[in-house]
Amino acid sequence: KFWNFVEASQNIKTSEQDGSDSSSYHEMLKVACQTLSPLQQNLLKFSLSLRSYSATVQAFQQIAADEPPPKGCTLFFAVHGEKTCEFDSLGNLLRAASERPKPFLFKGDHKYPVSNPESPVVILYAEIGSEEFYRYHKRLVLKAEAGEITYVLRHYIATPSNEKVYLSGYGVELAIKSTEYKAKDDTQETTEVVLPSYPFRQLYPDLTEELKELRKHLVESTNEMAPLKVWQLQDLSFQTAARILTAPPVDALMVMKDLSQNFPTKQVICCVFKIQQYFFLFPSSLIDVLRNEARVMEGLHSLGIEGLSLHNVLKLNIQPSDSDYAVDIRSPAISWINNLEVDSRYNSWPSNVQELLRPTFPGVIRQIRKNFHNFVLIVDPTHETTAELLNVAEMFFSNHIPLRIGLVFVVNDSEDVDGLQDPGVALLRAYNYVAQEMDNNYAFQTIYNKVKTGDQLKVRHVVSVLEKQYPYVEVNSILGIDSAYDQNRKAARGYYEQTGVGPLPVVLFNGMPFQKDQLDPDDLETVTMHKILETTNVVEYIMNQPNVVPRINSRILTSDREYLDLTGMSKGYDSFVRPVTFWIVGDFDKPSGRQLLYDAIKHQKSSNNVRISMINNPSEDPNSQNTLVAKAIWAALQTQTSNNAKNFITKMAKEENAKAVEAGADILEFAVGGMDINIFKEAFDSPKVDFILSHAIYCRDVLKLKKGQRAVISNGRIIGPLEDGEMFNQDDFHLLENIIIKTSGQKIKSQIQQMRWIGFFPMFIHMFDTFKLFFLLFSAVKLRPKEGETYFDVVAIVDPVTRDAQRLAPLLLVLNQLINMNLRVFMNCQSKLSDMPLKSFYRYVLEPEISFTADNNFAPGPIAKFLDMPQSPLFTLNLNTPESWMVESVRTPYDLDNIYLEEVDNVVAAEYELEYLLLEGHCYDITTGQPPRGLQFTLGTSTSPVIVDTIVMANLGYFQLKANPGAWTLRLRKGRSEDIYRIYSHDGTDSPPEASEVIVVLNNFKSKIIKVKVQKKLDMMNEDLLSDGTSENESGFWESLKWGFTGGQKNEDVKQDKDDVLNIFSVASGHLYERFLRIMMLSVLKHTKTPLKFWFLKNYLSPTFKEFIPYMAKKYNFQYELVQYKWPRWLHQQTEKQRIIWGYKILFLDVLFPLAVDKILFVDADQIVRTDLKELRDFNLDGAPYGYTPFCDSRREMDGYRFWKSGYWASHLAGRKYHISALYVVDLKKFRKIAAGDRLRGQYQGLSQDPNSLSNLDQDLPNNMIHQVPIKSLPQEWLWCETWCDDSSKKRAKTIDLCNNPMTKEPKLQAAMRIVPEWQDYDQEIKLLHSLFQKEKETGTPLAPYKGLHGGSVT
Repeated sequence: KFWNFVEASQNIKTSEQDGSDSSSYHEMLKVACQTLSPLQQNLLKFSLSLRSYSATVQAFQQIAADEPPPKGCTLFFAVHGEKTCEFDSLGNLLRAASERPKPFLFKGDHKYPVSNPESPVVILYAEIGSEEFYRYHKRLVLKAEAGEITYVLRHYIATPSNEKVYLSGYGVELAIKSTEYKAKDDTQETTEVVLPSYPFRQLYPDLTEELKELRKHLVESTNEMAPLKVWQLQDLSFQTAARILTAPPVDALMVMKDLSQNFPTKQVICCVFKIQQYFFLFPSSLIDVLRNEARVMEGLHSLGIEGLSLHNVLKLNIQPSDSDYAVDIRSPAISWINNLEVDSRYNSWPSNVQELLRPTFPGVIRQIRKNFHNFVLIVDPTHETTAELLNVAEMFFSNHIPLRIGLVFVVNDSEDVDGLQDPGVALLRAYNYVAQEMDNNYAFQTIYNKVKTGDQLKVRHVVSVLEKQYPYVEVNSILGIDSAYDQNRKAARGYYEQTGVGPLPVVLFNGMPFQKDQLDPDDLETVTMHKILETTNVVEYIMNQPNVVPRINSRILTSDREYLDLTGMSKGYDSFVRPVTFWIVGDFDKPSGRQLLYDAIKHQKSSNNVRISMINNPSEDPNSQNTLVAKAIWAALQTQTSNNAKNFITKMAKEENAKAVEAGADILEFAVGGMDINIFKEAFDSPKVDFILSHAIYCRDVLKLKKGQRAVISNGRIIGPLEDGEMFNQDDFHLLENIIIKTSGQKIKSQIQQMRWIGFFPMFIHMFDTFKLFFLLFSAVKLRPKEGETYFDVVAIVDPVTRDAQRLAPLLLVLNQLINMNLRVFMNCQSKLSDMPLKSFYRYVLEPEISFTADNNFAPGPIAKFLDMPQSPLFTLNLNTPESWMVESVRTPYDLDNIYLEEVDNVVAAEYELEYLLLEGHCYDITTGQPPRGLQFTLGTSTSPVIVDTIVMANLGYFQLKANPGAWTLRLRKGRSEDIYRIYSHDGTDSPPEASEVIVVLNNFKSKIIKVKVQKKLDMMNEDLLSDGTSENESGFWESLKWGFTGGQKNEDVKQDKDDVLNIFSVASGHLYERFLRIMMLSVLKHTKTPLKFWFLKNYLSPTFKEFIPYMAKKYNFQYELVQYKWPRWLHQQTEKQRIIWGYKILFLDVLFPLAVDKILFVDADQIVRTDLKELRDFNLDGAPYGYTPFCDSRREMDGYRFWKSGYWASHLAGRKYHISALYVVDLKKFRKIAAGDRLRGQYQGLSQDPNSLSNLDQDLPNNMIHQVPIKSLPQEWLWCETWCDDSSKKRAKTIDLCNNPMTKEPKLQAAMRIVPEWQDYDQEIKLLHSLFQKEKETGTPLAPYKGLHGGSVT
């Protein structure tokens, strides 16, 4: 469809041609929708509205920039690394292309379908829609169709527009902020709101219903917030649901949206509704893959499955089974060493299976005389690992482990090879001889004991055993050419090949093969013992299970499955529903193709579930002479009945018959009874081979097979291409049928029969589980679908007074415009509420289609609008974005953390930007199975190898990297990470697992999560990443990002000693705290002589602060860096902004800063520093990872507020101090060494599930963990706070913190000016600097030198 659109879009007029965005948009849609159904057209419009493909377009721009493009070109060609703008130069590049490696092609690349995979790759970077593009596109298509090139198109704009794209698909929350510590007294606001009452019902008794509507209107028309009593809150969720359910069905979603998104002003409305009944509902999940579901439903619809039948089929669970498959071990080829049921050594064991029910201690293996556990070794006796495996088996045997042990020796089965030449044959013959003389277990224990562990078996080892054990026997008679001891020699190899269990050695437990990594002797012993403890089935029962098959084939059992879309095919009819269809693909004029077909037919004859079709894939260009067998098959299919054709094709698939036909035998010699000879002969003698040509094209373009390659298409699933010589026999077809019947075939067959519809039904569909909801007795919002059209069955379950409802209601409204759906929304209400459930207004930015202005240009949006808001509350603005988005506010003069509408004359407007897309991952060391703490990754391109960096944390091996749309290369950071480790494998990336470079493509707005396994290098096995005495390119961990820090060293400067730089970390949100932050920085600068570097959490800083801080850094000569970290999705999320900021203070200290930073000081924004902080950095922590100041005890009037003196905290601390989190020093080396960050996150994850826990998150968490992560108590003078410390201790204070006072609730600003005399001086100095900055910004030129630090002149 993509290439059809490219061809058809040549005539689309752009907005530059007729000046209208709307007309070019609709022209484009007209072309794009030619091959789309109405539903798909709506989904396309929705995707364009969401700007879903903007990331893809930008990714191609980044890939092109990394080439990089030749200068002065509007488009260019790339041929194996060489680039040109001239089409005439392409020939020279193509001639030498084979000397250069082919370029890496991404999964999202557009490759022209008719391409020769062996030909050179030409990538065209051009703007689709431009005249120049179409001129070159046509010429490249001709070359591709001639087989000269593989043509790949990447959209590229030489001079892209700087205009920003407005995104949607996110939420904006205006949360009501707590004003506990404001100056205004609000006690008078707690009175109950009472609506005025008049006796209208008595005055107008005939207008009862109308009066009810009037009252409802009066209640709903207010936007003021009125507090509710506790008894009014209890049933608020049910009352809100009742209000929604009483609305007309067409309006119910709008009512739900209005109530949930404006709940603080609508709560009074809901209180007046009486509850009719209670609802008992189940949890919900939301469908987020509309396009995939639409494809499935429309495919089923095209096959004649409609209405309720369609949804019954969709509800079938046809996911591939996770069960492990086993091979049948009831084979005479297996030589059993013991038999628990008959051997005398087990006579004392009970034989009653009731023993399984007898209680035992955990881990005790029940010794029962039943062959519950069967252990088979399939080995090559000459392999060096065989001795180790046999030693493990002998250990099991000699220790009376209830395990039946069997051996299969796979040796050379050529009759020309004897035991005097081949050690494997020698061992097999010696084993058989001893077994006959004594028994199997004696042979097992004696015949291999001359081979040391790790050695290879030699003939002399076998001879030595025989000469010692049986000196009177002639060795040649046992091992020589005339030996009579060849039992199981051919049978063992036949069993091994027939089962298809993979490369030797193989260990089977009850028929199920162990993985290769489980065959280490120690692991094998452990895994086997675990299996014995788990398994309780006797062998006959086990072997009759449906997961036991004659042969195991990894191609069939792989979870990575590729399917053909067969919904466009015409429906065929048969007299019987056969749920399994095999398409056999191969060259039937070659032995390998015929053998595949013959095995398929043989299997079909033993099954009533299978039908077969054939696709011929010729190895060479077909003509009437080299396609005799294929023509015979085709002629039979075209002219004969189904049964006669099958019998004839079976004959033709036999090798001797095909050879005879090729040698010139008359084709009629192989006719079967009942065939119409004349019409068959006429069809066979026809010189036309068009049908074979069409088959060849289908194999090349659809199945992506090379000439002559074989494959099996099983109900639309492609298995292949099969390698030359790869076996795929009757047992493989049996396994394939078994899987289909077990997962989908039988279920769909039953459903089709119930529908009384018989015919062709391809089970290519990959669906997910659905469940039935029996809510017929309960009320719900119900919207019925349009009759006669395909519809989605959508069930939503929601509590109407939750954040989920705020998002769900607008989403369902948009879906209702996009798709035809049968919607049911069930209210999952919560009873006995004690607090207002929603304390925020909410807007979800989502539109079903792009909108235009009155003059037909793109509308400026979409945007979130909050209209008619109450004026009295204090609001804070939050964005609710997808997990992978990192956004920042970029333009607004307002304090978005403290929005007070009563003081705003105009509209409060804010603009945010999507700054980065997040790449997340999990990393593990394959040797230890643990995350490699401290390992560093870098992300970059070929031209800029290091753009961003990150550190792996121990929690789940998690890491995150900031990126943008494009193709990126993940590497281990140069230094200790690269020296000690290598990347072993990776999953979820865009490069093959064996590729040397790990390439990750970000081309959409969805989350990208990868898995990386690393391994220590052999000479570094004992090295520790976090050990001392190493350097890791310490000149700046995120230096390449240029996040705006200035005033410090340049890249080329020699790095200062890290001990000379004092690192200070702080967080702030809102203009008031940013004002405090600047004053805190100034107080530090005034008292600290050591060079300073400030680290700020970028996530919540305002645009005005980010704009001003470079200027301040330059004037006061300090360094700074803005650090970011997205709260990991797996870590319990906080919802209030203040608590999120508290979390950032403590939870991510080990990954926020580079390894080069040894110590970090945290200083609260509202502190004033009165001493040199170098003293605090150099303070001896006595081995603790961090130091905090304890809370003061000296102000006695506050004793009633010291919560840590009683209850939980008193018992938990057990005499230790409770510490304040306003100032602390962290020894990051020690912190990482003891995994303090991982411990803190683990404890947080457990405690934070309780909403009443960790009320002061940043403070409570380290104090709670004081026994696991010790705290060094700093001297009391390091932090003085008027709330807790008496006035006499103030003179010794090294820092003063403006703590909240729970008794007086004095505002911070007022307290700062009263408590700290120098605070106003600092404030004035910063204000003067800021006014200077504003003037320079307005004039564009620097003004006179500023007298700043120490009174000197700083420019």
